[in-house]
Amino acid sequence: MTVRSTKRSAGLLLFRHTGEGLEVLLGHMGGPFFAKKDAGAWTVPKGEYEPDEPAWEAARREFQEELGLTPPDGKALPLGEIAQSSGKIVTAWAVEADLDPETITPGTFTMEWPPRSGRIQEFPELDRVAWFGLDRARELMVTGQSAFLGRLTDLLG
Repeated sequence: MTVRSTKRSAGLLLFRHTGEGLEVLLGHMGGPFFAKKDAGAWTVPKGEYEPDEPAWEAARREFQEELGLTPPDGKALPLGEIAQSSGKIVTAWAVEADLDPETITPGTFTMEWPPRSGRIQEFPELDRVAWFGLDRARELMVTGQSAFLGRLTDLLG
């Protein structure tokens, strides 16, 4: 019998206060599967980590890898864990910071594309990032991750 361990990801959800209200920074998943999708294709910048790595360190490392930017300093607000429909457990922290989406240099991954073609292509982990108000963020982000938005508003009062 094979025991499959649960995959775990950790990430940072940046937020800022604007004249329009609270906004969060989300990343659009890169690669051919999400190229023409909007709803359900935006995510907290995050990535997988091994059980021996602290989740907080993984969240900061993944932010750097996915956006090509040093993670912002600032008070980290723990948003806890959620289980995505895939079974992956995602842990996130919110950090107040302002970031210009034009400054990102996304990390990349490789995969065979098109399938069974024998061609290996490189794609960005996140093909773009953008700031969204909470209502729009809920419409666009991976469904299971929207719980982080409610937790953030609870923490901020």
